Amino acid sequence: MKSKRVPEIPNNDLQFIPPEEGLVSSIQIWKKEAEARMAVAELKGIANIIPNQAILINAVVLQEAQDSSEIENIITTRDKLYQSISANSKTMDSQTKEVVWYREALLAGFSMIRKNGVLRLKDINKIQSILIGNNAGIRKTPGTSLLNQRTHTVVYTPPDPNCIMSVYSNLLEFFNTCEPSLINLAILHFQFESIHPYYDGNGRTGRLMNILYLLLKGFLDVPILYLSSYIIKNKNEYYTLLNRVNFEESWESWILFILEAIKVVSIETKQKVLNIHTLLNTTLIDVKDKASKFYSKELVEILFENPYCKIEFVKNKIGVERKAAARYLNKLSELGILAKKKIGKENIYINSELMKILKS
Repeated sequence: MKSKRVPEIPNNDLQFIPPEEGLVSSIQIWKKEAEARMAVAELKGIANIIPNQAILINAVVLQEAQDSSEIENIITTRDKLYQSISANSKTMDSQTKEVVWYREALLAGFSMIRKNGVLRLKDINKIQSILIGNNAGIRKTPGTSLLNQRTHTVVYTPPDPNCIMSVYSNLLEFFNTCEPSLINLAILHFQFESIHPYYDGNGRTGRLMNILYLLLKGFLDVPILYLSSYIIKNKNEYYTLLNRVNFEESWESWILFILEAIKVVSIETKQKVLNIHTLLNTTLIDVKDKASKFYSKELVEILFENPYCKIEFVKNKIGVERKAAARYLNKLSELGILAKKKIGKENIYINSELMKILKS
């Protein structure tokens, strides 16, 4: 067992992972992991009912970008996000900009995992730099402490800079070589948050690494499962259990919490995928019936890839003249399939029914 620790003293004796088997293994954990594995497997299978995976990726990634940032008190609306991305708004407020950066970082990480089949230190550094918009890199100055937002008392002090790289290297080795296990995801998430290797964005980077682990280990084919929404609903419990591992080595309750999060969010996301699939099929039929002159499956899919669509997207995707693209979108707006909105100098065409599903 570790010697008794106090929050104000840097955790320079943070242990390498994995922990001793007895600390992270119990009947309750095995049972909960089996439930979580089944839920993730069902989500992975159901995701394939939508052949155009960009529809799911675009929808769910933006939701995660918003939720993960909200945990850090970076608040924006989903409408603002879609408007900013679609209209390339130059007047994007700072909090919306940070959420957009998170989306870009997540997609960059997805690309790295697919290309390299491993996650390297330089990859995480790049992801984190995109996420926070600077290249400050790994902490080099001491004095970092995590405070209770309400009382401003110190709740945890991560390792000093001279202790970071040994535990960080161990984390990356375990991340890439460990057996595919949702228990290991819980262990890795705890370890990254405890190392707290960067000046800023550690929480968001750690949550982003969760999905990269699920992709690397084959639990999912596309990045559509995120725990941030569950953490928001159970924020106090999340931080309490995280600290109990550091101060009491109370691994079981932490792992059970993460496994339950995976199970719950998998079930919720599965339902969202089914709802999107139903709406997509309904919209395909609707457009074919009401706008047969220019109907195409590709056109309808654009409206789902980009819930806030614009003329340029249609023009570039299906290779028509700008006037034709504008005519298609305006007609769909007249039919009530899209909602037309002026943002700046551009017209944006909103898939309102899809937005209802994404906001639910």
